[in-house]
Amino acid sequence: MRLSSLADYAVVILTAAARRPTCERLSATTLADETGVPLPTTQKLMGRLAASGLLTSARGTGGGFLLARAPADISLAEIVEAVEGPIAMTACVDEGRHDCALEGACQVKPHWSAVNAAVKGALGGVSLAALAGARA
Repeated sequence: MRLSSLADYAVVILTAAARRPTCERLSATTLADETGVPLPTTQKLMGRLAASGLLTSARGTGGGFLLARAPADISLAEIVEAVEGPIAMTACVDEGRHDCALEGACQVKPHWSAVNAAVKGALGGVSLAALAGARA
């Protein structure tokens, strides 16, 4: 499994944000300059991260973005899911999906839920604070 570039960039952006003082409002331009992530990509990701509740935003003078919660309370799993959607190693574990040609005889399908839970648990066990080297 490999994260998409967008998920990787989202982690980089939020890690940079987590290293800033808690009350410092951040702009997409500032984070793009600091991380090297292209500005249009940073803007797109910050919108997604705000929509998922990981960032809060304010418009106007003194506006910008803030982490919605403490870095210790944001997991790598949440960041990945904000960009990628639900963590799923295969499509067959999605509820209501019945489009696999092997579904009727598949001996592995019953075990994919455990694999997904293990991957999500591993990602969920890594906090943004740990990634940023910040204190919880």
